[in-house]
Amino acid sequence: MTDPRTRHHPGPHAHPQARDRIRAAFAEAGVTGWLHAVDIDSGAQIDAGADRLVVTASVHKLCLLVALHQQAEAGRLVLTEQTECPRDGRTAGPTGLAAMLDAARVSLRDAAYLMVAVSDNTAADLLLERVGLDAVNDSTRRLGLTRTHATQTFREFLATIREDAGNGGPQALADPQVVARLRAVDPARTNRSTPRDMTRLLGAIWRDEACTPEHGAAIRRLLGLQVWPHRLASGFPFDDVLVAGKTGSAPTVRNEVGVVEYPDGGRYAVAVFTRAASPAATLPAADAVIGTAARIAVDALRTPGPRATGRGTID
Repeated sequence: MTDPRTRHHPGPHAHPQARDRIRAAFAEAGVTGWLHAVDIDSGAQIDAGADRLVVTASVHKLCLLVALHQQAEAGRLVLTEQTECPRDGRTAGPTGLAAMLDAARVSLRDAAYLMVAVSDNTAADLLLERVGLDAVNDSTRRLGLTRTHATQTFREFLATIREDAGNGGPQALADPQVVARLRAVDPARTNRSTPRDMTRLLGAIWRDEACTPEHGAAIRRLLGLQVWPHRLASGFPFDDVLVAGKTGSAPTVRNEVGVVEYPDGGRYAVAVFTRAASPAATLPAADAVIGTAARIAVDALRTPGPRATGRGTID
């Protein structure tokens, strides 16, 4: 892999072998995966199923975050506005307000922090109550994300999993046949996008095209505060390489989209979406391959062309 401190400027078709290496990494980890990576400034890209329609799960919180800031920019809401989170009736989840036991009062911007940093489902639905699904879809449509669409709240998303699992409850999700019938893993019946749409959104955020610079900086800050190191960030274990992103998960689904920034100024938007063959909830290799695949793609974008290896092949 390349030195993270050395940046080159390849053309748009550099390293055609990268796609094969990415697919081999997915296969070795026991997942089917789709990836798009793009140099935010030059437009050079790596496409490994970039136009595949995929389940976004909590990745769609990024779309909500952008819509929230666009609404604030337009004067339709104030980010310091307070919202009430009652003790009962919260959207389920293991983090943030979703896991807390008492009533709370939080600003919209702090709810956004919880939604991104720890993927708090309750915080996300509090924001959706204020912003609305229509505004989220209007936002993505205006940004040219033609295959990105939100159809449900996060409470509704989780409800379909419970309903489709049937009387077996959460234990039924260990059965591949049960998982296969879940609406939550079918992009035609839940919130959806494509890897290419997601890198287009990230590029717009980093170039201050999605919002004014003030709001763009706020969005980038929150994405940089995500706490999960086991997916995209695992591929870039360098103190001077910054990774900002948003994960998404559902049964057999592990995703992350984000931007990798190098000390020489290189900025790369990466979107990785996967489906695991195993329904097991804990699959470290399936999480880690997101970072591996992203690193292969970014290394390819940072390398000027194919290089011969000691084995006489093209790497």
